[in-house]
Amino acid sequence: MKSKVIVALDFSSEQRVMDFVERISPELCGLKVGKELFTALGPRIVEVLVEKGFSVFLDLKYHDIPNTVERACAAARNLGVWMVNVHALGGSEMIAAARRGVGMESDRPLLTAVTVLTSMDAAALRAIGIDVAPETLVKKLAGLAQSSGADGVVCSANETRELTSILGTKFIKVTPGIRPLGVSNDDQKRVMSPIKAIKEGANYLVIGRPIIQAEDPVGVLTRVIDDITGVA
Repeated sequence: MKSKVIVALDFSSEQRVMDFVERISPELCGLKVGKELFTALGPRIVEVLVEKGFSVFLDLKYHDIPNTVERACAAARNLGVWMVNVHALGGSEMIAAARRGVGMESDRPLLTAVTVLTSMDAAALRAIGIDVAPETLVKKLAGLAQSSGADGVVCSANETRELTSILGTKFIKVTPGIRPLGVSNDDQKRVMSPIKAIKEGANYLVIGRPIIQAEDPVGVLTRVIDDITGVA
């Protein structure tokens, strides 16, 4: 996908999805189908978007026993998605199984692994018994994901520069928690602006509410694309 922007379709209505996608082109951005939309409408909505030519990131964060995850990733591949993800906390065996599920062909979906949710900070990690800084855990999980066959990680833009230096430029960094200047952080804690995220080394920016809840969502999307065009 040429665009660096992935719009999160955080809707539960097919009509609202269609109202948005009919106003944009597949060249403008990729589209993320997450838990809300997939639970409401099922795999058919993915098929509709793929048929329209969009690169679809299926964001279901698979985290289960290896066999189950392998089969789920194979099912995602058969839907024609461009990218699918798992949660890195599932471990090396699960990530390797996910890689088998997406296949080895050149046109297979990209496999990324979620490290630490951008809604979590050090206090949130301590509350579940993980007494390390988020960036430390991200580095550990990213290294595990790479060694287990993942193409990249989903992480905060705050960690992308260091991950690039450790894991190389070909290891993909997908960054949610992107907030244009002047936009509320909502429930996100580790956030960054689109321009700064690209400068820090993010390969793809996932942007949901700042675009889809705007009065002029297409206008906000095109401004973000204009802002980051040519930024290295």
